[in-house]
Amino acid sequence: MKKYLIYGVVLYLVACAGKLNRQQDAPPAQTLPVVKLESGSVTTWQEYPANIQGTVNVDIRPQVSGYLEKIYVEDGAWVTKGQPLFRINSKEYSQFSNSAGANVQLAKANVEKAQLEVDRLQPLVANNVIAEVQLKTAKAALHEAQAAYAQAVSGKGSADITLGYTLITAPVSGYVGHINFKQGSLIGKGEVDPLTVLSEVNDVHAYFSMSEADFLGFFAAVQGKTTEEKIKNIPPVELELADNSIYKNKGKVELVQGQFDRSSGSIAFRAVFANGEKLLRSGITGKVRIPFAQQNKLMVPQQSTYELQDRVYVFALGDSNKVISKQISIAGKSEGNYIVEKGISSGETIVYSGLQRLRDGAVITPQVLAADSVLKAVAMAH
Repeated sequence: MKKYLIYGVVLYLVACAGKLNRQQDAPPAQTLPVVKLESGSVTTWQEYPANIQGTVNVDIRPQVSGYLEKIYVEDGAWVTKGQPLFRINSKEYSQFSNSAGANVQLAKANVEKAQLEVDRLQPLVANNVIAEVQLKTAKAALHEAQAAYAQAVSGKGSADITLGYTLITAPVSGYVGHINFKQGSLIGKGEVDPLTVLSEVNDVHAYFSMSEADFLGFFAAVQGKTTEEKIKNIPPVELELADNSIYKNKGKVELVQGQFDRSSGSIAFRAVFANGEKLLRSGITGKVRIPFAQQNKLMVPQQSTYELQDRVYVFALGDSNKVISKQISIAGKSEGNYIVEKGISSGETIVYSGLQRLRDGAVITPQVLAADSVLKAVAMAH
């Protein structure tokens, strides 16, 4: 009997030692941040590829033919209105102007001569020395001389205008585009390419297009009875640049094309952005981002999710602080957050970060974070 009692004590001690070893081998519960989900308002963005152009893009073309004698600017230079850009050889046109000036002097002399003849004949007619018809003939010659003088003055003006075309100045302030001709080139009115393009960029236009489906959905979400009212009610839009940064000035949609393009099935819009610092140039590309406010939407930070076979999951906090993986359905994105359509509900708690080593049924020590602070921090990070 004593032998069996000793044997039982030994078994009990062995069992206790095994249980103690298992407890020592079990890893401690991870301390992970969790967040309780709440529905609220959210701003989503629709993005459309855009092409940026200055509000004024002027083709600089020669109005007279000749050799390009002087180029005063370089590609990309900023010029002010009236500043010289190019000079065409003006010798030929100067001769035309001088010749026209000589014609004016000749015509003026003929007027003075005709006037003297009229003045000489008037007293003779008054005293019945000569017939009145001679005076009338003299007056007709005077009128003819005066008309010739007016024509000569007009010819001089035209010659001076043509001479003035040899100096090409900036019609607006803006940036000079690529200069298509070199000094010494023979140029004229018939050139296919302009000398350059001058872009005024104090404000810029961002041109973008919508498909028919996007257009109908877009305008259904904007208040207003007419298209004009809806355009006025479109909120300020953003411009995402090629480096994924957001341009600091917001823009305003101010025009919609009157009809759809049959070939592309899209309709064109234009948004205007202030560009006082001249950061934006004609020809660059970007994306116009249009905001839409939505109510009662459930958002989940993207970093609180993981993907498995093209499906998106979160770890929800269950009873006894055990985590449970749940598949969620995504309705959209907003500033680093997913808008959840189904799969998880408002009021549930999910693991915010540290998902890499979690498995279904794992026990954690939750560290509760405020939902609004988390969502704001994610939005600011994006």
